[in-house]
Amino acid sequence: MDDRILIATDLDRTLLPNGAQPESPLARPRFRRFVERPEVTLVYVTGRHRQLVEAAMAEYKLPQPDFVIADVGTSLYEVHGDDWQQRLDWQQAIASDWGGRSHEQLAAVLLDIPGLRLQEAAKQGACKLSYYAAPLANPSELLAQVRDRLTATGASINLVWSVDETTATGLLDILPAGVSKLHALEFLRTRLGIALNHTVFAGDSGNDMAILVSDIPSVLVANAQETVRAEAVKQGRGATLYLARGGLAGMNGHYSAGILEGVIHFIPATRAWLASAEDQPQHPPEQG
Repeated sequence: MDDRILIATDLDRTLLPNGAQPESPLARPRFRRFVERPEVTLVYVTGRHRQLVEAAMAEYKLPQPDFVIADVGTSLYEVHGDDWQQRLDWQQAIASDWGGRSHEQLAAVLLDIPGLRLQEAAKQGACKLSYYAAPLANPSELLAQVRDRLTATGASINLVWSVDETTATGLLDILPAGVSKLHALEFLRTRLGIALNHTVFAGDSGNDMAILVSDIPSVLVANAQETVRAEAVKQGRGATLYLARGGLAGMNGHYSAGILEGVIHFIPATRAWLASAEDQPQHPPEQG
């Protein structure tokens, strides 16, 4: 196939095999060869900040992306080797939603809400206010309290809730209303001029939900939590949501194996890419 395709993936417990489930040994080498093809634009979409993305790339020997959407969508980088250029057009698009209020001013409004604990300074951003909380199965009451406090200041906000299953910790990101992984990915896809039916996103957790249930063709990797899987099915659009289940080239559907499974499901012509990769020597990746 000649047309460009955009493969966008979350990192932790999606591309990175840092969950409880085992990784298929040949999955990451196959993924690397797959995305290194000239037709592919590769985008990492993550809650991590730049330094943590670079650390993960080094530790897990990830392929070089063309773009990185970091800090839960508040940062968009164009990547050329070691040169990470902030996309100023995205920064300009999101800057006004907090109504001129600073990160510190918004945090002060939430000081007395029980159960919220500010995350470390490295995990904050100019347009990202992040907290730890209890791993609530139903955080609606907490989120309503946070939303009421902040909207009373005139700020226009977006709340992103997820649970880190490895530490049993709730994670709350408070972003400008125009910011999310979904908004940033759609902004980038549109600017690149890549067709929706040549775009695939992969994720595993609640903070990927907005994309998973959107019009963007998306795959939920097989190692995702059952609660996330059930919610994605409940909210999803059917034709644009694929649940990886394993079986592709003998792989289990976890992590990068699930990403490949989803891409081939949505863009069947790419199956030949995987077949051609099988002709090359394969070595299991070093474990991170």
